[in-house]
Amino acid sequence: MGPLWLCFTEQGLTALEFAGGQSSPKHKAPPSTVIPFMNQARDALADYFRGVPTDFAALTLDPRGTPFQLRVWPELRRIPWGQTISYKELARRVGSPKASRAVGQANAVNPIPLIIPCHRVIAADGGLGGYSSGLDRKRWLLRHEGAR
Repeated sequence: MGPLWLCFTEQGLTALEFAGGQSSPKHKAPPSTVIPFMNQARDALADYFRGVPTDFAALTLDPRGTPFQLRVWPELRRIPWGQTISYKELARRVGSPKASRAVGQANAVNPIPLIIPCHRVIAADGGLGGYSSGLDRKRWLLRHEGAR
């Protein structure tokens, strides 16, 4: 998977990026003292990559987005480790059953992938759909979780 960039505000984790050879993250947070939940995020991610089913529910997040995106992202956090749902089903769950494309767009701009597990959303036909960090990474994450 490679290195991850984590950006925090005083309110919580605001961005996660797969480094992919970048020398610095795209998202920038203001310099601050060590925030108490940084270690919690590091430990949860270490468990995840060790193969421990991790739901990240205890992590304090501070994502920035539109009102619609802020409805979609918490619903993504309810998808359990190793399970997938379709974009259509996710749209239904957020109360906008005809908004599959808008749900896909909310996934595409998810600032905290993995923690907000947009990789668990697939096309209705079982295809992978898209993933802002690349389909190879999405495939790896789903295999890592033993997704059906």
